[in-house]
Amino acid sequence: MIGAQTIGNATVIAYDKKPILATDPWLGGEDYAYFGSWYMPYDIPENLKNDIKKSEYIFFSHGHPDHLNPDSLHNFKNNKIIIGDHFGGRIYDDLKKQNYKIQVLKEKVWIKLSENISVMSLSTKIQDTVLLIKVKNDIFINLNDSGPVHRNLIKKIAKPYKRRFLLSISGWGDADMINFYDHDDKFIEPLASKKHPVGDYLSLLAKIYNANYVVPFSSFHEYQRSDSVWANKYVTPFKEYKNGIHKDINFIEPFATINSEKNNEEIKSLNLKKRELAIKKPDEFNDNWSDNLDSKDTELVKNYFKKFEELDEKIGFINLTVGGKELNLKFKGPKEKGMSFNLPRNSLITACKYSIFDDLLIGNFMKTKLFNLESLYDPYFDFNSIVCKYGDNGLACSKEELYDYLLEYKKRMGMEYFYDLFASKSKEYFRFFFKNYKNSKYYTKYRKYYYSYFK
Repeated sequence: MIGAQTIGNATVIAYDKKPILATDPWLGGEDYAYFGSWYMPYDIPENLKNDIKKSEYIFFSHGHPDHLNPDSLHNFKNNKIIIGDHFGGRIYDDLKKQNYKIQVLKEKVWIKLSENISVMSLSTKIQDTVLLIKVKNDIFINLNDSGPVHRNLIKKIAKPYKRRFLLSISGWGDADMINFYDHDDKFIEPLASKKHPVGDYLSLLAKIYNANYVVPFSSFHEYQRSDSVWANKYVTPFKEYKNGIHKDINFIEPFATINSEKNNEEIKSLNLKKRELAIKKPDEFNDNWSDNLDSKDTELVKNYFKKFEELDEKIGFINLTVGGKELNLKFKGPKEKGMSFNLPRNSLITACKYSIFDDLLIGNFMKTKLFNLESLYDPYFDFNSIVCKYGDNGLACSKEELYDYLLEYKKRMGMEYFYDLFASKSKEYFRFFFKNYKNSKYYTKYRKYYYSYFK
């Protein structure tokens, strides 16, 4: 076959008679993600798992463990690994040290992988990568977790193709930090609880890029730890992905086989049997909620947070509760602004040691409170970007490093940078000024207006 197969979580296998490319191969099974919190509920069939392993090229979009999975990684020692040109080069350096054969793709340049398959890499400010994949006469817009970026460029590139497939994270929104509590220790229901129609969102996103097909993607996980399994009530069922799909958009079921030689051939989807959930205790992943920090741990945690200069000036405190004891970190910013995290020792130390704090957030076993901040993406202080994206992943922690980091992406993207910035900031300020937007009966209309404006 010349075509593509979507499978797993965010894997698309591109074939040119044989498997040429596989993206973000988290193989599932006993390979877990986010400190064991996530598992893949649908087993990848052995024939497709073998095709992934035999692919000449393996592409990693970014460093999250449901994309670059540490347990699955060893299977690709003999493959050619390709990645986007990320500022800081963290993924490249880490894999190079482990003797992987790795190549950084040039930005905005078509790279021919075989006679019928070419790719173009577009890095993003949040250390993710959009990968455009040409398979014969089809184009696949693999956004994975990037969100709506590079709109105008991608739309222009995709226009000549008859079939334009959008592959993007979607769903109700649990694949982010949703384990928030108010000051009275009451759980705050996330936006995912509103179950807004996913098909509507996918359709709006497709129209931004002039795509005429959508394939649910990068959205297939469930929670298995006893301290995170509660979040499964917010995980999107398969049937919900087509809810609200627009009439002018072709919806493809997950895990689809797409033949690029026969455009009129029916696109087929695999009917995979769901695994039975086996709840696992946190201590199976070395997390004991009663473990305390010792003096070395405390020093490590302090040094980790103190290196982010922007954080030091924007908030007044971070309180960490570990083993029932508090560690209070003071910063130079407004005393009333800060956050608290309640989490087990091992995951905290691992996250600080290896600079992967985002994994704690997405794992959703850590409990978070915010003080005079609307969210972890607050326009006043965007913790998620400053600490997790620019800092941990982009290695830009000081003011000078951060300046160079943002300047580099401005140069790379040109006017698209400011267009994307305006779009994202507009969303942030809307959330800030309309604090109850997620409970509004007009939410879907607001979303439609937003995406229509930026189309």
